Amino acid sequence: MTFSLYDALVPSFRQMVGAVTRVVNKTEAFASERGISTEDMLNARLADDMLPYAYQVKSVAVHSAGAIQGVEQGVFSPDMTEPPKSFDGLRDVLGEADRILEALDPGTLNAMFGREMRFEMGARRIDFTAQDFLLSFSQPNFYFHATTAYAVARARGVPLGKMDFMGKLRMQAIESTGP
Repeated sequence: MTFSLYDALVPSFRQMVGAVTRVVNKTEAFASERGISTEDMLNARLADDMLPYAYQVKSVAVHSAGAIQGVEQGVFSPDMTEPPKSFDGLRDVLGEADRILEALDPGTLNAMFGREMRFEMGARRIDFTAQDFLLSFSQPNFYFHATTAYAVARARGVPLGKMDFMGKLRMQAIESTGP
């Protein structure tokens, strides 16, 4: 059995985008129930030198669908634009990422294997192959930002558990053989 680049990335990207969307929903409900302003919650950080919750959520989309688009274009640069200023805006960014991932043809992504591409940030340039960029740069960043978004919400008191982070598992269907 062959395990493709698509198989290694897209199902897990979609699982976690869904999980982060549910974390955003729970974060919004918690803030509303406790009278915490949207601005305060979206600007919450684990440490002063870290980017805020809203940026962490936005980066989940950037390092999944955005990373694949970067490979298609041959260059990826971090998206340093302002993150959305509302929970609806965060859901929109995650929803768009999920739509892009859902529509992605496995053959299209798998055909990018070996393609040269470059990471650019200011004067820094790093050359990669598509698979090395996606698996050694974007995928770890994706999980970092998903984890940090979860951790910021949890640190602020949002009642989250491990299954909130993990999202919908892809389990084997088991047929019932009797009553």
